[in-house]
Amino acid sequence: MNERLIVPELPRRRRTLWGDAWRRLIASPTAQLGMAIVAFPSILLAIAIVAFLGPGLDRAMIDIGFVGIPTYARLMRATVLSLVQRDYVLAAQAVGAGHTRILFRHIPPNTLSPIIVQSTLGLGSAIIWAGALGFLGLGAIPPEPEWGAMLGDSYRFLTSGAWWAVTFPGLAIMLSVLGFNLLGDGLRDALNPRLTR
Repeated sequence: MNERLIVPELPRRRRTLWGDAWRRLIASPTAQLGMAIVAFPSILLAIAIVAFLGPGLDRAMIDIGFVGIPTYARLMRATVLSLVQRDYVLAAQAVGAGHTRILFRHIPPNTLSPIIVQSTLGLGSAIIWAGALGFLGLGAIPPEPEWGAMLGDSYRFLTSGAWWAVTFPGLAIMLSVLGFNLLGDGLRDALNPRLTR
């Protein structure tokens, strides 16, 4: 007679009603919206939104911010998911700290450095996108000075020998983007404890 040994299954963690509702009603639709935004090329989505809202520097900045949101959301989510598995979070749970204390005391200080670095690197992209929208006439309205609009207005003077009309706005864009990228690179090196020199 062959009897099977019945091994009791370990109890699984039950999802709380709040956690399941959070995933179903907020987290999943937000992730799907972010993936839909990322599915389109950023500059084409920016052009489409500015064309819908109308030209203007304030509308262009709102548009650039909207297009950049999924990058920050995905970075924050990945950082939080990696921090939840760290030893200090598990130690805080072992000591008896509640989820609220861990969420507001231990997680946010460690998520700030990647966000700060991404923000400085994102400023360079925002300058390039604003310049591209201004060059196409979708950025600042003509009395407002804007580097992309200056490039768009002055490229026709190249044939008459006025090379400086295009050179200086282009250099301003290049140097500001380079400066923000170097700042972000330096902040990454300064804020990352894993890098040892």
